[in-house]
Amino acid sequence: MTDTTSSNAQTGSDGASRLKPYLEIGQIVGTHGVSGELRVQLWCDSPDFFKKFNTLYYDEKGAQAVKVSSCRPHGNVMLLCLEGVSGVETAAALRGKVLYMRRRDADMPPEHFFVVDLIGCRVIDADDESHEYGALTEVTHTGANDVWHIKDANGKEYLLPVIEQVVIHTDVEAGIIKIRPLEGIFV
Repeated sequence: MTDTTSSNAQTGSDGASRLKPYLEIGQIVGTHGVSGELRVQLWCDSPDFFKKFNTLYYDEKGAQAVKVSSCRPHGNVMLLCLEGVSGVETAAALRGKVLYMRRRDADMPPEHFFVVDLIGCRVIDADDESHEYGALTEVTHTGANDVWHIKDANGKEYLLPVIEQVVIHTDVEAGIIKIRPLEGIFV
């Protein structure tokens, strides 16, 4: 996921929301010490984003909430203390468990999006909306800007730089991204 989101929910034709209310944020990969501290592999952009959450969830429905007592970066993982987890045995039993965050707790600017919400969006021409380039299938993070992978109906993949001149409008609720591609991208 990217360190960005739109907190609005999209409703599909069956009335169900397209945007999941709970999103994966990391996985417990081990223990640290003997007091019940957990090693968590992050599935988000940064430790700072992860540290925003005082409550995490053991399930994608939000039925099993757990309070965060403390968390801190440690190398390439976060060290996390959760209420009710004390001792290495209790912590070890959680190894492999995926942790979830509640979308509405992210408190992000409305012009930012989670990668999971972008995947599958139709990419169309901003000036000729009847012209569809394909669907967004993947996001690559680079130093300068993200790159979106767009796959057309024939399975051909194109790389689109995520820059202001190219990405004109993103509406994850509608599942549509409007672009003005740089010359030569879709050849």
